[in-house]
Amino acid sequence: MGKVVSWFVMFGIGAMLMASLIVPRAAGALTYVIETGSMRPHLPPGTMVAIQPVDANAVRVGDVITYQLRSGDPTVVTHRVVAVGYDGDGQVRWQTQGDANPTADKLWVQPAQLRGRLWYGVPMLGHVSAVVSQQQRGLIYGALALGLISYALTQFGSALRDRRRRTHPVGTTGGGRRKA
Repeated sequence: MGKVVSWFVMFGIGAMLMASLIVPRAAGALTYVIETGSMRPHLPPGTMVAIQPVDANAVRVGDVITYQLRSGDPTVVTHRVVAVGYDGDGQVRWQTQGDANPTADKLWVQPAQLRGRLWYGVPMLGHVSAVVSQQQRGLIYGALALGLISYALTQFGSALRDRRRRTHPVGTTGGGRRKA
């Protein structure tokens, strides 16, 4: 029973690492945590979202995008695009709205503010990220990865020893004949 529980725990930790660290980085995505209820029920508070960079001309009505409130400001918002428009120079702009909000956002989003489009979200995973700092998160993920690798190597070594014992029982040399 203990092995089954440990396998489930290891699988859960591995899935969490994959969803929050490995997959987004490998794909060039950014991760953020939804902190308000403006995107309920689709993205409730505590959801970790992976955002992929996207060409401004590829953003369509219905897409969920993450953007800076003001260009250069690190504060971001994740809302759904409800309208696409163009300024006098032909530059694309988007009007956004939170799924749970009754009205659209007042300010239109400019391409310089766009961080990317929603790739996927993992509910509750953001709560873990919100509790620890970025540096602490890196240390925790590193320790978890090292622990998973150590566990895998231990299991591999144990299986290898068991295989050798079955192949070469105690008291035999494994290759020669025994005298009677």
